[in-house]
Amino acid sequence: MKALGRTILPYLIAIAVAFAAVGIFIAAMGFDVGRAYQTILLTSFRTPNGFIQTLLKFIPLTLQALAFTVPLTAGKFNIGGEGQMIVGGIAAAAVGITFSDLPPVLLLPMVILAGVLAGAFWGLIPAWLLYRFGLNEILTTVLLNFVSFAVIDLVATGPWRDTTAGHPTTIPIGQGGWLPMLINNPPLHSGIILAVLVAAGIYIYTSRTTGGYELVATGANPRAAEVFGIHVGRMFVFSLVLAGALAGLAGSIEVAGVHRRLIEGMQSNFLVLGLIIGLIARGNNLAVPFVAFFIAVLEVGASAMQRTLMIPVEMVFIVEALVLLFVLLSDVVRRR
Repeated sequence: MKALGRTILPYLIAIAVAFAAVGIFIAAMGFDVGRAYQTILLTSFRTPNGFIQTLLKFIPLTLQALAFTVPLTAGKFNIGGEGQMIVGGIAAAAVGITFSDLPPVLLLPMVILAGVLAGAFWGLIPAWLLYRFGLNEILTTVLLNFVSFAVIDLVATGPWRDTTAGHPTTIPIGQGGWLPMLINNPPLHSGIILAVLVAAGIYIYTSRTTGGYELVATGANPRAAEVFGIHVGRMFVFSLVLAGALAGLAGSIEVAGVHRRLIEGMQSNFLVLGLIIGLIARGNNLAVPFVAFFIAVLEVGASAMQRTLMIPVEMVFIVEALVLLFVLLSDVVRRR
């Protein structure tokens, strides 16, 4: 219990200090600090709709954060989760539209698998460039994000475009490719189950298996890992490919569960929030879902705060940034 307390305490202090700092800004702008905090923290729990919206944000945030922390375990930085998610959504939509007449037992697994494989392929590109030519994965993953922006624009405005929509989007995928609903009103799809199972599987793999140990050893000391027979280059490649698959899964879930079509901009700000979650969790895959849920609560509360109190939503971005800053500073304080 003492060890758990020492682990959680820095997070609690960081959150308290971050909210106190932002409270000063909110008060200086002439707004009611108490109402603002109440809206941010309690909107997700006041109504069923608020809680469902929080869970729907939790799904892509968790998968995007894991797409960052898995390579981080091996000492690599995947900044391409946004592009991998987009490509996964493109592949899921392509399969869902092309084979729209198939029954759910066939089409739904094909849609999900297409997104996973497309994301994995998008992660394989920087992994191969790193393995073959030593190109820095930060640069290549970021550049591939911009390629994905062009591809989704091409698809959303191409032959599959929905001419009745006022925004670049495709026609719907076949109903057989829709994720089953757990709750109809407010709507919650079964992607939440996939996200939780994947998060649990990633934690078990990285902390309870030989392959996971090799990933951790590679990230801790690549040279020593190679001396003891671990193929470090392959670990780098595997971590980036697995990260791409996770981000691609997020894209296919957005297509099959939320939009039921491909929409340009569906990736929202999930990449940035995924990075923040991964860093606040300090790369700990077990902590990722809990931090992701907290960030999802803040995001839903921020939207409500902007609607009801007219407080700029950027205030929550400041809270998230300060929480990350104070969590990282806690490491410095602990070492001293």
